[in-house]
Amino acid sequence: MRPTPVVLVLALFAAPAAAQIKAPGEETSRNVHLISHIPLGEMFTTGDIEIEQELARPYVYVARTLVDPGFDIISIRTPNRAERIYSWRVQDKALHAGIGGSDVHYFKVRGRYYAVVSFQFLQSGPDADYAAGVFDVTGLPDTAGIREVAQIRTKDQAFGFGGFHTVYPYKHSDGRVLLFGTTAFTSEAVIYDLEKIVGGTPAAQALIGRIPNGASPEKWGYHDFYVAYDPATKQDKFYGAGLGAGYFVYDVTRPEEPKMLTSITGVAGLALAHTFQATPDGRYGVTQMEYQYAPVRIFDLKPGLEGTVKTISRPIGAWAGNWRLASHNHEMRWPYVFIAAFEDGLQVVNMMDPTNPYTVGYYDTHSGSLLHGMNPATSKWKPAEGNEIFNGLWGVDVRNVDRLIVVSDFRTGVWSFKMDGFEGWNGHQWGMPNISSAQDWDNGPDGAPKAQRVSLR
Repeated sequence: MRPTPVVLVLALFAAPAAAQIKAPGEETSRNVHLISHIPLGEMFTTGDIEIEQELARPYVYVARTLVDPGFDIISIRTPNRAERIYSWRVQDKALHAGIGGSDVHYFKVRGRYYAVVSFQFLQSGPDADYAAGVFDVTGLPDTAGIREVAQIRTKDQAFGFGGFHTVYPYKHSDGRVLLFGTTAFTSEAVIYDLEKIVGGTPAAQALIGRIPNGASPEKWGYHDFYVAYDPATKQDKFYGAGLGAGYFVYDVTRPEEPKMLTSITGVAGLALAHTFQATPDGRYGVTQMEYQYAPVRIFDLKPGLEGTVKTISRPIGAWAGNWRLASHNHEMRWPYVFIAAFEDGLQVVNMMDPTNPYTVGYYDTHSGSLLHGMNPATSKWKPAEGNEIFNGLWGVDVRNVDRLIVVSDFRTGVWSFKMDGFEGWNGHQWGMPNISSAQDWDNGPDGAPKAQRVSLR
């Protein structure tokens, strides 16, 4: 008996579900090339990632999460023979519960280099108020001199656990090196003077500003964010993903007095505002919402910044890989968006036309079947698999000078890649400001010494 057309259609849709178990690297585009891979141990203990931008300092920082809270340093002095050279873990880690080490970045103050790691621990264990640790890493590759020089601790635990989920060091246009942090206990983002922090000033005294959470200050905190200088308006701008409330852009030229410039709210299907970055000219916002089936959405910020609309509510473009999944974080190097797309791995998207973004390269680092990630609620913050999207790539970063792409995978560790046709990045080569998440710690966000910046204004 021949099958009916309906049966054939159902079979076509059902067949792929049984064939989704795959090995890392099984799905990759020919233009993305593996440089190195380092497994880091137990699944779901690998967090966010950052690479230093100077070739003379070939170091990658990786946050370690859940039952292994801390951070690792990987040397890529020989890129195809990357090696882990340092690991730091919180004391008595078995007594701690919660996300652990969530985010990690590096920064430079007065000629010295530091790593800052954010932590989130539950009240059921120690260090529930340990928000971030600052470590002097100037002496690398000699790891003997690495030491924690400062801690940022919080006291209020109104939401059940403290700490910072995300931190973002930023070289402000006034010359200061600032740290933006998301608090788990208030709706605000907070701003610290990092030179004061590393100089021994208590965190409470180094706190210089607070950024309200736009539309619902009584309910929602921030998740991820991005801070960048806008040469056209001569403003430092904060782009914050306000969890359930929306996305908000603030003028932080005077970080002591933030002023909201525009917002993205009332978006159809907005269940969770997770990640927010802007193009180098500040015109377009690229957002992620981190729930199953949610695409990456692109918004035109111009109507809001010019005041022609009260809030922005409709995207002008969207992108998705596997529609059944979701994505987590991304990095902007115009016109490319490098996306850590969970079980879809690394996805590189061209958004030269923001209304029609399209994939130009990919490499799947995920191991196993789809929708087999961790559910924090049922796993009680222990590594355990379930029917969830939280698996595959967590973080991504790009070293501008030589186009090296590094990613961190929940399960398979740290990977590095290069992509044909992407030969490094400088915004001026694309007719854009040379603005990205990569900071010029010596010269400031617009790439000119402070005295020259002042003379040009």
